[in-house]
Parts: sequence; C-alpha cells; structure tokens
Amino acid sequence: MPWIFLVISLVGIVLVLNAFRPVLARRRVLLASFFAGWLTSELALQIGAVQGLFLLGWIAVGALAAWPGWVALGATLGSWVGLGLLHRRALGAQGAVETALGEGLGLDYEEEIHPSLVRKEPEGLDWRRLAMPFPIRHPEVEVVRHVRYHSADGIELHLDVWRHRRRPSGCPTLLYIHGGGWMIGDKEHQGLPLMQYLAARGWVCFGIDYRLSPRATFPDHLVDVKRAIRWVREEGAQYGADPAFLVVAGGSAGGHLAALAALTAGDTLYQPGFETVDTSVAGCIGFYGVYDFMDRYGHWPSDGLQRLLERYVMKSRRDEDPLAWERASPMSRVHAEAPPFFLVHGDCDNLVPVAEARRFAETLRTSSQAPVVYAEIPGGHHAFEVFPSPRSELVLRGIGRFGDWLYSRYLARQAVRSASG
Repeated sequence: MPWIFLVISLVGIVLVLNAFRPVLARRRVLLASFFAGWLTSELALQIGAVQGLFLLGWIAVGALAAWPGWVALGATLGSWVGLGLLHRRALGAQGAVETALGEGLGLDYEEEIHPSLVRKEPEGLDWRRLAMPFPIRHPEVEVVRHVRYHSADGIELHLDVWRHRRRPSGCPTLLYIHGGGWMIGDKEHQGLPLMQYLAARGWVCFGIDYRLSPRATFPDHLVDVKRAIRWVREEGAQYGADPAFLVVAGGSAGGHLAALAALTAGDTLYQPGFETVDTSVAGCIGFYGVYDFMDRYGHWPSDGLQRLLERYVMKSRRDEDPLAWERASPMSRVHAEAPPFFLVHGDCDNLVPVAEARRFAETLRTSSQAPVVYAEIPGGHHAFEVFPSPRSELVLRGIGRFGDWLYSRYLARQAVRSASG
C-alpha cells in the first residue's frame, strides 16, 4: 500500500510541474500535456481538496506504515504547495487584464463608459459557483436552442441565442465562434461562460456552428461565419439584438475566424451570393487564436499545426499556394480601418504560442487606427475560459468592461447623429 501511495503522489507532483511548464516541442505528448496542464491549472483548488480526502483514506489503510508512505506524504504536501501557487497565478489575471485595458484604451477608459452601463462588480469571487463549475448556467439567462441560420452543402447550420430572461430589446450583440482545430467542436460546449456573463449584463449573444473540415475546405468556415453575421443583421432584432452593434469573438480556431471576419468586412471572396451585405463588426475579442498561417516569425514549436492545415483545412501545401495561405492569415489582413480588438492569450499555452499573439497585437497597433487591447494571462493554458474558474471569471470581468466601453462609443455616435437630425 505505501508504494501505491508513493506512485500516485509522484504523479500528482508531475501534473503540477506540467501545469507550470507544459511540453512545447514534442508533438506526440503535446496534447496530453495540454489536457493535464489545463485541468490542473483551472481546477487547482478542487484537485487539492480531492487529494486531501484521498490522503485521509491512505492514512486509514496504513499507507504510512513504511518509509515510501512518508515520502508520498511529503510529495503530497509539495503538490499542495504547487497547487496553491497555481491558484495564486490565476488570481493574477485581474491585474493583467486591468493593465491591458489601461494600455489599450487609456488609463481613464472607465470614465468614458456611459452611466447606464456602469456596474459594480461583486467583491471577490463567487466561490460556490467556482467550486462546482458544472453545469454552466445562470438564473437570469435563458437559451434559445438550434435556430437555423443557413443550409450549405446539405448541412443545416444552427445557432443558439443567449439572452436575459427579461428579454429586453435593442441590446448590444455578440457572435461567438467555437474552436476545435477547424475540425471538431460545436456551439454548445465553448464560449458558454462568456455568453452567459454578457447575457446576464443585458447583451444578446449568438453561438454558432459552421461547416467543419475535413469535409469543409477553407474558406468554407469563414463564409459560414459571415452568413451568420448576415443572419444577425436581418433577424437578430426579433431576439432583442441591436444588429447595428455587433462584436465577434472566438477561441483558438474560432479566434482565427473571428479575427479574419473582423478584418475582411465586405470582401466578396468570402461572401458568395451576398456580396453587398454589410459584414462589418464593432469589435473583435480573440481568445488564444491562430493568427498567422504562414508562421513567418517561426513561432510554432513543431510542424503539427502546419501538417493539420495542409492535410485537412487548406488542403494545399503552404509553399505551393502561399497566396491562399496569406489570405487565410489575419496577420496578413491587418489594415488601418480594422475595428477595435481585445486579444487574450495565456502565457502557458503550448498549443498556440503566446509569441504569435504578441506579434499580432504589435502588427495591429502599428497599422490600425482603432484601439488594441492585449492581455497576456499569467499561468493561462489553451482553453482556460471554457468553464468557470477563478482565472476565467476575472478575465470575463475585463471583457465586460471592454464591451461596455465599446458600446458607450456606439451610443455616443448614435446621440450625435440624432442631434444633427
């Protein structure tokens, strides 16, 4: 029994160390390192509590009767220290986001928020909700499921509508695009904390599905996103949305598509059959997105992502069709009229390098006339905000303030137009 206790305790130490320093370059263990680091980092307190219960069990069955049991006890205590440090890093998200907002929007940005949108955030975190993050729901939010917005290649495309139970009208609007490597994922399992949080604050949010590879070939994915934007423009008001104020957001592959949609408004190449439709957006929120298919700065630690894109998504070799790959890269599509961006990326992301997000933010700041907010989240792994956690909660509060700031600018412009007749 002491030896079993020791082995399990050492596994716990390895998981904590991996959360601090995930594997970057070894493609065969990359995904395993990601999953282990992501869950350990976001569920640090829960894992510590479970370890405590198991420790009591090990002691009860005599695991401390021999020296391996005492070594295991020391390893468990060391694991608790590491989990505590992981939790402390998670709380650092608040400072990182607030610093990013001040740098991107100005230190006095909160003074520009319309008085009707100013909300006092609760003191501290909702620990009851964070202790039991599933199921993801909010008492003030309702969801309208599976609304059809288009049919393409025999596939029915649907979206979910997240809105306040009071069902207000003329609300700021968000369209969320899920990730999954352009091949997997759906609207029902990603972006839920974000849409729930904003809907509780009076937004109307649309989470969309889109065609997936390998059946779909880029730009099919982006065309579907733009079709969803078109649908929101035409039909969103019946669900309480203000179609004139639409922010697009997404994570990972969805972050790539969100950024590309924001940067290619009106590009007829991606709007077949609806070339004249206004697909512009008021802003873009990108979580740990892929922004440079060309990997022009050599940020990708292995060739895994390039091979996935060549074989399943682009279905062409990058060196044989560089123009198509350039067009698919948000890094190549940056221009002066880009909308405001809020980019969020964890500094422990081992699937999409944080250096790529840094470079994309720099490129936007160099070329775009609009504000760019870049928040690098300490200890954040890929997909860190998929379910409620201390880190995701603090980041979402910053996203809420960014959204209020954006919407306040929109309301100010509307007031000027009304005053001028």
